Amino acid sequence: MWTWKKRRGERKGEAEERKPDTELTDEEILDRVADRVTNMRLGVPAILFLESSKPLSFVGSQLLVFLEPFVTTFFSAPLYDRFTALMEDRDKYELLIKKIESREADAEQAKKNRQKAEGNGRRDKKD
Repeated sequence: MWTWKKRRGERKGEAEERKPDTELTDEEILDRVADRVTNMRLGVPAILFLESSKPLSFVGSQLLVFLEPFVTTFFSAPLYDRFTALMEDRDKYELLIKKIESREADAEQAKKNRQKAEGNGRRDKKD
């Protein structure tokens, strides 16, 4: 469903083996979606949208069914069908939000650590 040639931070030859789309568990599908959203740096807008549309999650999942003919030109149909079914379940909907929030927090912490390391490197050069 969501495949791209090179992920951020991956070097050539380090790509992990990916399961075929039909063998993915629900958890792995949500992980892929959360990874894709955070890699595109859309975590905050995605969380805002998901939180605000939480009461209408079933209606939203039906919208995904309506858009299926258009979306399946870009993504695999079986995986998209499973994703729309996952979005009907409020627990899975909440789990997706938590996964995105977790990845956003990890990315923010990594950014702070990089900035701190760069700051220490600059001080060492001055001394």
